[in-house]
Amino acid sequence: MHEIVTDKATQYAITWSEPVDDLLREIEEYTLIHHAHSHMLSGPLQGKLLEMMSRVIRPQHILEVGTFTGYSALCLAKGLGDNGTLHTIEIRHEDAMLSQSFFDRSEYKHQIKLHEGNALEIIPTLEPEWDLIFIDADKTNYINYYELTLPKLKKGGVLLADNVLFHGEVLENPPKGKNAIAIHAFNEHVANDVRVQRVIITVRDGIMMVIKK
Repeated sequence: MHEIVTDKATQYAITWSEPVDDLLREIEEYTLIHHAHSHMLSGPLQGKLLEMMSRVIRPQHILEVGTFTGYSALCLAKGLGDNGTLHTIEIRHEDAMLSQSFFDRSEYKHQIKLHEGNALEIIPTLEPEWDLIFIDADKTNYINYYELTLPKLKKGGVLLADNVLFHGEVLENPPKGKNAIAIHAFNEHVANDVRVQRVIITVRDGIMMVIKK
């Protein structure tokens, strides 16, 4: 594993960035203490970036693939229009129930729609045309999620994909491990897609930002 951004630099950035709200701090603390996979949490720096991107876009319809404990969904929801909706998909029952408990306590509880199950099966059933998409689920299906969602992303809409540096493992030549191999393949896939513009942002574990032409 390679250190992409030092912990010291990350902490400095968090210190001088706008703080998150009390509910997000509670979700972070609960996840770090109680969840076996707490490293998957977006955290305050990435969360604030997601929030500000959403506020700039002002989306009416957001799709999130991979809810985890609800942190990133609540960050993205802060940019929703008054009648906007955020659909989020989580395959793990325990995480879905935990996320819903946090959503129910938020001001966005009537705008967030949680779907429990397999995203590959759920995505085709959803009707909205998306303004903003966030992919943060199982890495081996990133290309599948991308191809399922991009056709319903509006022209000029934004797609974000998390963990595209995958703990620095994609820097190996060639990458090793199924997740690193899958993420590298996803990055190549996007790079060869003439339908989009793209940039990788080196925050936390890397975010691919795509704008549909």
